Amino acid sequence: MASAKGRVLILGGTAEARDLAGLLCDAGYAPVTSLAGITSAPAAIRGETRQGGFGGPDGLARYLEEGDFQALVDATHPFAGVISHHATEAARRCRLPLIRLERPSWALEPGERWTEVPDNDAALQALPKGARVLLTIGRKEVRPFLARADISGVARMIEPMGYPPAAGWQVLLARPPFGLDAELQLLGDHGVTHLVTKNSGGEETRAKLTAARIKGVEVVMIRRPPKPAAYTVADPGSLLILLDERLGA
Repeated sequence: MASAKGRVLILGGTAEARDLAGLLCDAGYAPVTSLAGITSAPAAIRGETRQGGFGGPDGLARYLEEGDFQALVDATHPFAGVISHHATEAARRCRLPLIRLERPSWALEPGERWTEVPDNDAALQALPKGARVLLTIGRKEVRPFLARADISGVARMIEPMGYPPAAGWQVLLARPPFGLDAELQLLGDHGVTHLVTKNSGGEETRAKLTAARIKGVEVVMIRRPPKPAAYTVADPGSLLILLDERLGA
């Protein structure tokens, strides 16, 4: 792989990070995509990859220096707040350009009914007794919802939880993208009254919000956590242009 333009570390785990790695390879960079290791079978990524954490900002800074990287791209999930803070600190220490690649948040569309909340605890409190829930917040944070005996529903995730679901709950293992027809059928088949989701943005999972509007399902929308200020772009193509400008490529 050509690397005339230098090495770029991508903190990945998103579709945008995967697309960016391919663009950087084609443009003559040598990308290394770092994955947290949460998903056991991630989609193929061009360029070099690594799995696992760094050991905080100190470890990340050391990895950047030892790997002779020219730039750091934070293309993690919009809710991966901790690693974004570590990236900001590590880039500052190493005096490297940091660019965040992050899809825009979803915006409330006409006819949709949202209750916006700051975190998972508030989302749990927002659900009334008897709610039939479609829960799409990933597998790591579902346990408190499943523990509430007065609600039930479907918890959709990519990887299994590692423990059996509570009575009244069904676990659905599925990987996006999800189409509108399938989302409408899912809501109807399970009598869903409430959708609990994170404001991850993107088109791969936007159909559930459209389906909720059509079905009259209430949405409990968890806001994104605050992140440190960083130059942010919404698509891989724009990031490539900016990276060329920053590095004088």
